[in-house]
Amino acid sequence: MKTLIQSTLIALTLASPALSHATLEQQEVAPNTTYKGVMRIGHGCEGQATLKVTITIPEGVINAKPMPKPGWVLETVRGDYARTYDYHGPRSEGVQQITWSGGVLDDQHYDEFIFRARITDAFEPGSTVYFPTVQDCADGQQPWVQIPAAGQDPHDLKKPAPGLKIIAPDHAHHGH
Repeated sequence: MKTLIQSTLIALTLASPALSHATLEQQEVAPNTTYKGVMRIGHGCEGQATLKVTITIPEGVINAKPMPKPGWVLETVRGDYARTYDYHGPRSEGVQQITWSGGVLDDQHYDEFIFRARITDAFEPGSTVYFPTVQDCADGQQPWVQIPAAGQDPHDLKKPAPGLKIIAPDHAHHGH
């Protein structure tokens, strides 16, 4: 029994880095598809509960629509895109930031914050698009906002922004 407990504790310890930052559930997508972004929040700020989560929607990701979350207040910030995109007509502005606040996500718990958006052809297959995400707690923040420089391994960053790898389109699936 003691060996089983020790093995479980070792497995949990080894698994904890995967929960040590904000991550996207689905980490690959083709351009010109609709993407369901599920931002996973695995812990609070040094023992404190998460009270607010803000996701920045990068240029080239359009028509972002957040999913309301019971017990949380949902706010969006809209602005102009750097260019006009063609998606069911011309789109020159849209949601650039999504914030869920007013809820409480205990440090010992895990939750997901969901949005849907269109990944445009602004991204080449093989590139990565980053979604800077900030958790606010009572006395601090977890800013998952660092974007790696060209050729830099994102795992080398202390507070990496969640990344979405752009893959070649699958002609059998059109992402509608």
